[in-house]
Amino acid sequence: MHRLSTFLLFNVLACLGQNVQGSYIIHGKKAPANSMQYMVSLQNKWGHHVCGGFMVRGDIVVTAAHCAEERPVRVVLGTHKLSESYMSLDIEYFCKFPTYKSVGFGADIMLLKLSGKASLNYMVKTIPLPTSSNANLKDDQICSVAGWGQTGTNHFTVDDLRVVNVSILNPQLCREKWGAGFPSNVICAGGYNTDKGFCQGDSGGPLVCDGVAVGVVSFNNGKNCDYPDVPNVYTDISKYLEWINSIIKTNKCV
Repeated sequence: MHRLSTFLLFNVLACLGQNVQGSYIIHGKKAPANSMQYMVSLQNKWGHHVCGGFMVRGDIVVTAAHCAEERPVRVVLGTHKLSESYMSLDIEYFCKFPTYKSVGFGADIMLLKLSGKASLNYMVKTIPLPTSSNANLKDDQICSVAGWGQTGTNHFTVDDLRVVNVSILNPQLCREKWGAGFPSNVICAGGYNTDKGFCQGDSGGPLVCDGVAVGVVSFNNGKNCDYPDVPNVYTDISKYLEWINSIIKTNKCV
């Protein structure tokens, strides 16, 4: 949940990735027990949460490419409460999508290969990905996004996983609201014309629709958590399936 940043015009793309701390879910609620066991917390060498992510295999996590800038070294899994972590695994290596440059240029997706393979059980689970190169989402479809941390501008971070429902926005409307230079292969949900979504955080966490991880939290509009007048933006996982499946199959970056 980091590096969610201002994105208004193409010539300010260099500003993306700044002024982003913690993991924010705005106007959400505490995640129910025994739900979303696919969620993981990416943590740095000091044990601080820096981004979210989600399990797609016992040793592979999907997250946002810009989370690498926060230098995570391990993931915590199997818990909603970070102070009572179930287990952790070191990150063996990162696989960023090859064309990724920065948040504003898109392709903000990364896979993490873990040092060991977690046993899947009632506390640790995986989440399915789309099965085709089209997410087949409908305007106003209700999905959800979850993460750890602050719940508003300048709030303190929280220890418990929180979740909020968000609506899918029409892609053309999203592009019009963001303006020139808006990246391709993204999904917009929440943030615009609502008081719910993520804010300067939740990076790397999944946008979940009908039990499938369809998006990866990428960016929003600066530090405005009151709430922004532009949609929240997620990387569209369906557009990267071939790349993801190649890594899962070969156990190496491609």
